[in-house]
Amino acid sequence: MIDFKSTVKMAIVSLKINKMRSMLTSLGIIIGVSAVIIMLAVGTGASEKVKKDMESMGSNILTIRSASAKSGGVRMGMGTRPTLTLKDAAAIEKNARGISAVAPVSSEAKQLMFGNQNWSTTVYGTNTEYFYVKNYEVESGRGFVPEDIKNSAKVTVIGSTVATELFGDLDPIGKIMRVGNVPFKVIGTLKSKGSMGPMDQDDLIFIPITTAQKKVFGTDFPGTVSMIVVKGSDPENVTVAEQDIEEILTTRHHIGKNQVKDFEIRNSAEFQEKMKSTVQTFAILLASIASVSLLVGGIGIMNIMLVSVTERTKEIGIRMAIGAKPSDIRIQFLIESFLLSMIGGFIGVVTGIAGAQIVQISGVMTVSVSLFSILLSLGFSGFIGVSFGYYPAYKASLLNPIDALRYE
Repeated sequence: MIDFKSTVKMAIVSLKINKMRSMLTSLGIIIGVSAVIIMLAVGTGASEKVKKDMESMGSNILTIRSASAKSGGVRMGMGTRPTLTLKDAAAIEKNARGISAVAPVSSEAKQLMFGNQNWSTTVYGTNTEYFYVKNYEVESGRGFVPEDIKNSAKVTVIGSTVATELFGDLDPIGKIMRVGNVPFKVIGTLKSKGSMGPMDQDDLIFIPITTAQKKVFGTDFPGTVSMIVVKGSDPENVTVAEQDIEEILTTRHHIGKNQVKDFEIRNSAEFQEKMKSTVQTFAILLASIASVSLLVGGIGIMNIMLVSVTERTKEIGIRMAIGAKPSDIRIQFLIESFLLSMIGGFIGVVTGIAGAQIVQISGVMTVSVSLFSILLSLGFSGFIGVSFGYYPAYKASLLNPIDALRYE
């Protein structure tokens, strides 16, 4: 019967005798494991960032845009042909199933002015429901009330970036600013949502949709909007809502079976799933590239263990001569290989976590070290040690005791 305790002790003594070589052998595993930890941390952090950004944009959302206009045979993009109206939004709110809010939207880039300060941003004309649909929260002051929409009031709710750039340290509530040439009273500021990629979600202002159409934007098609955003009551009802909206708009716009629709419906869930899938693929790719370092480390372990077998041929012969079985020799070398790999694995985990923290502190990107990535790295490290150590161990166990004793 194999005495594992004494076998492990002998393996440890053997590694201690050649400390420098053992450390250099483990270096490949250390680099590989730390690379895997950092790459998975980057991938996980990116995935969490995307999830957070998606949640900040709102969930269960359907965005309906008007059709694409053509100029000289060139399609100008969705929303350039005004086919959606406030009445369409009202019809959707009244007749579509599975919805909790509907918000018509018109938007334009405008110059804002307050005192001697000015700032260019996007102005959104919408209703009271938009803040709920897109998860915007009022930080100070108030949001719109139905009377603001009904009376086309010249009031505005501004994002935190606009508040900082235009008002600085002043409290903007109650101040009069100009949107283009039209004076507006600031009635509220929004909680910061941060950036999503290159888009600053706080660099905008909101005004009542009726005010936007009558006093700010101007249009050749009164009552039209650039898009309508709809929030489903829950994820299961979004598909039903999408089907109802398509039927409602097809009927209202008198679109025949073979005619091209003059609107487009986009489901935020589909976009979110695509983004998550892309990020996950990216994370897997990074981890796969980093795993190559572990394979290289495994080859290093195998090479050193083969050298060790050659150097210790006489020792193996002596052990066999006093009663050691081939299985004893094989297990000893496997344990040595496993220990080398696991020592490198543990050091690599510490190094990888430290590296991930440095990346996080530097602000280059968001990272998140998970327990799964640590266990995966250690497990893969142990597997590499056993896999690449098996051949040298097997070769050692096949040595003939007499030939081994004669070896110089």
